[in-house]
Amino acid sequence: MKKLAIALVALLSLAGSAQAQTTKDLLAALLAKWNKPTEPFKIVDNVYYVGTDGLASYLITSPQGHILVDTVMPESTSQIKASIEKLGFKVTDIKYLLNTHAHIDHTGGLAELKQASGAQMVAGEADKPLLEGGYYPGAKEDTALQFPPVKVDRTVREGDTVTVGNVTLTARETPGHSPGCTSWAFNVKDGDATRSVLIFCSGTVALNRLVPNPTYPGIVTDYRKTFARAQDMKVDILLAPHPEMYKMQEKRAKIADGAPNPFVNPGEFNSYAATLEKAFEDALAKQTAAAQEKKG
Repeated sequence: MKKLAIALVALLSLAGSAQAQTTKDLLAALLAKWNKPTEPFKIVDNVYYVGTDGLASYLITSPQGHILVDTVMPESTSQIKASIEKLGFKVTDIKYLLNTHAHIDHTGGLAELKQASGAQMVAGEADKPLLEGGYYPGAKEDTALQFPPVKVDRTVREGDTVTVGNVTLTARETPGHSPGCTSWAFNVKDGDATRSVLIFCSGTVALNRLVPNPTYPGIVTDYRKTFARAQDMKVDILLAPHPEMYKMQEKRAKIADGAPNPFVNPGEFNSYAATLEKAFEDALAKQTAAAQEKKG
């Protein structure tokens, strides 16, 4: 059950075969990990992990209120609430709910938490119809990928900001994985140092079709735009929607008083993005070859 997000990419090749399991079957294989509880903890400064063992959710706090980035599967939303309270914070103090991308494993609890907190819902402009419709791009009728719809109060584009108290997050457009895939950048204090944090949306192909009938128009151009942008981004601390994307558990185990913060790893994001770019180009080549073979 390790590296589930990466496994989901591999499952794409099965999805088109005659012997393939349904999307529902594939997701069922992941749910045990995705819904497994884990203890919430402080990552750095005012940033806390409040997700499950397999899906990330981040609470960024301030005296004036909090920001929650992403949720988990619908059935595990109660775990986020419990984790926030266990850390000594209140769900009702959340002022903004931010989303990286409109897929069920990161949006499942948004509607419930919006109602519980009264927070404003913020997401990438191109993901708004997906969030309000509760469906995966290009798979509107696939009930296995549907999630509770949530009203989006505000959409963002590149460089737009969300601020609560002394906390400001900046939207970085990183489309491809979803049309409005949005990464969130901000700074934190790490002792006497200031560190740049990026909650990276994603760059995996996963269940996306690239050719000849793409999940959405322009998807290939979007992925390449994201990888080009990633080359110039300077990130000290990489966070992401799936914990294994940045070796969360391994780093968490190294946290110790007086020791350097294990989540500080300049260059990790750029290296990770480079591996995603190669995987994307490989997937594009395979999908193109398969389409040509089918056509021939």
